[in-house]
Amino acid sequence: MTQDTATPRLAGPGPLRGLSGKLLALTVIFVMLGEVLIFLPSIANFRIQWLKGRIAQAEIAVLAAAAAPGRIVADDLRGEILKGAGVIAVSLDRGEPRQLTLKSDSGPAAAASYDLREARWLPAIADAFAVMLRGGERTIAVTDTPPSLSGGMIEVTLYESHLRAAMLRFGVNILLLSIILSGIVAGLVFGALHAVLLRPIKRLTRNMVSFRENPEDRSRLIAPSARDDEIGMAERELHGLQSELSAMLQQKTRLAALGLAVSKVSHDLRNMLSSAQLISDRLAMSEDPTVKRFAPKLIASLDRAISFLSQTLRFGRADEPPPAREIFRLKDLADEVIDTEILQASDRIVLFNQVPVDLEVDADRDQMMRVLTNLLRNAIQALDTRTPADGGVPDGRVTIKARRDGSVAVIDIADNGPGIPAQVRPRLFEAFQSAAKSGGVGLGLAIAAELVRAHGGEIRVAETGPGGTVFTIRLPGRAAELRRGRRGARRQALGA
Repeated sequence: MTQDTATPRLAGPGPLRGLSGKLLALTVIFVMLGEVLIFLPSIANFRIQWLKGRIAQAEIAVLAAAAAPGRIVADDLRGEILKGAGVIAVSLDRGEPRQLTLKSDSGPAAAASYDLREARWLPAIADAFAVMLRGGERTIAVTDTPPSLSGGMIEVTLYESHLRAAMLRFGVNILLLSIILSGIVAGLVFGALHAVLLRPIKRLTRNMVSFRENPEDRSRLIAPSARDDEIGMAERELHGLQSELSAMLQQKTRLAALGLAVSKVSHDLRNMLSSAQLISDRLAMSEDPTVKRFAPKLIASLDRAISFLSQTLRFGRADEPPPAREIFRLKDLADEVIDTEILQASDRIVLFNQVPVDLEVDADRDQMMRVLTNLLRNAIQALDTRTPADGGVPDGRVTIKARRDGSVAVIDIADNGPGIPAQVRPRLFEAFQSAAKSGGVGLGLAIAAELVRAHGGEIRVAETGPGGTVFTIRLPGRAAELRRGRRGARRQALGA
């Protein structure tokens, strides 16, 4: 098989456009997306915990102030207490008549208030992002009930800018941690998938490119690994596909070479047969009874051979023409085939014609003669290869029978040979699958099957074994084919 040397070899994709780069990018994106999903509740929880921390510090400060004599705190001490707690004002309510409050003299009023006792996750996430996105300086009031107050409530007022700065620092830390984590995870995932998936896929790709360059080179077939996953299944299926394709291409190459050789041989053989035809015409003029009996058969055989060779040379291949059907008696045709083939049979092989005298078939006489000749010749060759070790009677028998099944003619060719080997049966009617003898070409059954199918019939092995083989041909007439075509058209019309 010739290869197109001008076909460019496919270049692989770049590192970023290939599966490796795409896998790495997708891994990083998915890890970062996971970190974002984790960051949303994390930043909301950080804001709540930061505010609770300020409330805890304010609680300590206000309880220290409550321990002062008369609950009176000097201005400078009050400022230090509030500064240490990180708040502007703090109010403690224990359910007593008097409420203890520490407040800076210059503290502005709160612009917003939040109750941590009623915090919900979705509003908390929204409030956290609002703090991070909002700039400027403003104060907020936060209310909570610390566990140590036993039901009491504390409210603090503080600058939101301090909370925002802490949240930004936390966000930056989370971002850096996410980048480092995504790089580590992406590297691990990429390494694992590269070893498990990408490397075997690249191996498959390289093998397919190499096999494409020369499909007939069986050394380029992929060697399947022992993996039992989808990659291993793909390797085994690819190996099977390449094996079948390579064998098919090798067979096609042999057929092409054979076709060229047949054309050359047919040209010279036609000339030889033409000369033999002229000589046979002279033989037909002989008065010898034996010559007069066989000369017409010899002339008819030469005419068919010359016509077939001319057709082969004309079309460049042995395409069979459509059957030229006619009605004729099958017994006469079987007698003609037996008279021709009996000359090739040994003296221990007997040929029987048990076709009813009145049975007529509607077929191409020349093509049916080729069918019966091929089947009869195969049977004779199978009997010639039989040895006493095969069992059965030493004398070989080949019998041609026929019967009518409605409008279908059923023809049986039976022998008492050794049978067909089991390894040949699945492809018995394919070309170059010889079952008769090792030196056979293996075209006889393929030609017979093609001719029978051209008549709309079928050929099959009815039985085979140590006791012999029976080939059955079912040959419908044109009337049967017409009725079958009408039924098919009626079914199509009803289906539409």
